[in-house]
Amino acid sequence: MRSNGDLENTGSIKNRGNNNNNSYYASSHYAESSETQWTSWLVPMIVVANVAMFVVIMIVNDCPKNNIFPSQGDCVAKFLGRLSFEPLKENPLFGPSSNTLEKLGALQWNKTVHENEGWRLFSCMWLHAGVIHLLANMLSLVFIGIRLEQQFGFVRVGGIYLISGLGGSILSCLFIQLSISVGASGALFGLLGAMLSELITNWTIYANKAAALLTLVIIIVINLAVGILPHVDNFAHIGGFLTGFLLGFVLLLRPQFGWLERHSLPADAIIKSKHTIWQYVFCGVALILLIVGFVVGFVMVFRGENGNDRCSWCHYLSCVPTSRWNCDN
Repeated sequence: MRSNGDLENTGSIKNRGNNNNNSYYASSHYAESSETQWTSWLVPMIVVANVAMFVVIMIVNDCPKNNIFPSQGDCVAKFLGRLSFEPLKENPLFGPSSNTLEKLGALQWNKTVHENEGWRLFSCMWLHAGVIHLLANMLSLVFIGIRLEQQFGFVRVGGIYLISGLGGSILSCLFIQLSISVGASGALFGLLGAMLSELITNWTIYANKAAALLTLVIIIVINLAVGILPHVDNFAHIGGFLTGFLLGFVLLLRPQFGWLERHSLPADAIIKSKHTIWQYVFCGVALILLIVGFVVGFVMVFRGENGNDRCSWCHYLSCVPTSRWNCDN
């Protein structure tokens, strides 16, 4: 569904509590005062699907019946019955056991590569480790995704979300092979990456360019920095971000200048392209890099290669050891 609206308004996009004033589209040199604005329905549906999936996970988990390690403590919120959470020593995020997540499709290198369960590259983005994990991701998705869907429609934003999630899973599977990984973070970082490339490729229609770029870069850097903490899969973040960044150049192009109404132009007037040559260059290069990246990534994953063997320092991108924690597990 679509509704008519003015996209050239001041707006903001937030991610995990950070403001991103990136929507100063109005410009004295931008003659198109309005264009079609989509009604956001896909992002809310994704949120509903993730919440519903988490309920299913908890029903399958059934902590009161399956708590096989009573020494870890009692189930949390027992009044919820089958929906009660694992002991906090087992899962401090108020969620299921790792065994349940693995059973339902968490990304696990051995099963993905050696047991022909490649579908886990996709299924893991619909699973969450706990209520805290789910809330953080879904709030971020609402603040980021709804605005993007209103501007660019559900097909392009949905494509960026799903393909970025897959890109994050591929990079995670290459570098994290001793533990499971779940969550929509790769897909969410893909939307952030697409926002950055959209700002770059549509640079001329923005007012307050420097402020918008600086704000967005700060948000991205902060979120990637959080990923170096232990138990956070920053490779999924990085893979999703890079995928979304390239997809933004391909899918989120805007006309770079306003147009006079066609009836006001002379019959023999020559109309130039609405897009600049640089937009087409960025689009072509990004598309080539995407295709090459996914082909190489899939080949490496299903050949069972370990990315750490080819990059001895890359593990620091996901966890930096300190005196307070180590990154061995």
